[in-house]
Amino acid sequence: MGEEAIALAQHVLLIFAAIFFVGTVTGKAADLLKVPDVVLYLVTGIIIGPPGLGFIDVPASSTLNQLTLIIGAAFLLFHGGTGVSLKILKSVWLTLLLLSTLAVLVMVAVVGYAAHAVLGISLISALLLAAVLASTDPATLVPIFLSVKIKERVAQTVLSESAFNDATGAIVTFTVLGVMTTGQLSLGGSLSKFIIMAGGGILIGVLYGLCAAFLISKKSGGLLAEYAHALILPVIIAAYITADHLETSGFMAVFVAGLVYGNMEYLGWKMAEKPLREMHSFIESGSLLLRMTIFILLGTHVDFSVIKEHLLPGCIIVAVFMFIARPLAVLCCTLPDRLAKWRKNEILFMFWTRETGVIPAALSGMLVGMNIENANIIASITFMAILATLVIQASTTKWLAKKLNLLDDR
Repeated sequence: MGEEAIALAQHVLLIFAAIFFVGTVTGKAADLLKVPDVVLYLVTGIIIGPPGLGFIDVPASSTLNQLTLIIGAAFLLFHGGTGVSLKILKSVWLTLLLLSTLAVLVMVAVVGYAAHAVLGISLISALLLAAVLASTDPATLVPIFLSVKIKERVAQTVLSESAFNDATGAIVTFTVLGVMTTGQLSLGGSLSKFIIMAGGGILIGVLYGLCAAFLISKKSGGLLAEYAHALILPVIIAAYITADHLETSGFMAVFVAGLVYGNMEYLGWKMAEKPLREMHSFIESGSLLLRMTIFILLGTHVDFSVIKEHLLPGCIIVAVFMFIARPLAVLCCTLPDRLAKWRKNEILFMFWTRETGVIPAALSGMLVGMNIENANIIASITFMAILATLVIQASTTKWLAKKLNLLDDR
């Protein structure tokens, strides 16, 4: 038994070593080609996984895969939270609130009914697919907006939406999944559950974020400032586990904890410069490694037979998703906000800036691992949506911003 355990541990180490090495080379290639790195990570996963050469084979239902997806999604949501500015959000709070709630529901409804019509699967399975697709991707948008300087108000709104609706999309996904597995549908009960999950997750995230921020800030005399980077993983895991144990949203909890971390100075809690740099360096490095791991593993799980079988309806669903559901959702959320005074060019930019990535990838992987009905179809169409939005939308962000006069020339 001891030898088997050692052999398994060595096998896992080799898998991660291979992923990190190949991911590093792939990331460099993405830089040279000026394409989003997650696109090449997906392709790399296909090449080295069972669909291609078969060098790496981590079953979707394995503990290793599920653990990687949960930790990866939670860490990336925390990172997304750290990039949100409360100062900017004060002027667009209504739009952001609607984009993070109403927009997700509009996307789920429109894409869900489209998927039901073209795929012929049950409505609940189609809504589950739409819920998985409903989240945007801060892990992709953050690097894009760092390299393409968009006017601050628009950039912060889009980045904040991507962070908030990742958590909201995850909540909606698990709410639909609960209805699917229990067979009970109650709009009042679902709404109540959503409020409890979101509100509880926010509360837990605030508590953990404030406690950790206090310990590393000058307010406590920098008690744990030198270990600020080491404290991040325990905070993420504790916030997620606590929220999950209390049947609230672990994803919302870790995002809000990151939001508190990212706005410490705005809240009046400053940190020493050196530990602050080390903390952000750790977050950036951790996000990179986890992003490449999630997307390479997702590529290894691609089932081309299912994609081929559903290629045409999948393309129709992705087209509805990009060209109908997203613009409709943005209009429903920006037009009511008279205080923000959104201009036409800003609204058009938000129509198009809607990348799908890490959280949908993680959620679809979890569904496959749980052997949920039609999970392979959901995973395959999620893969198609990720490729389409990243290749088409992400690569044209700078061009569109220039055309719409939204580049920040400062």
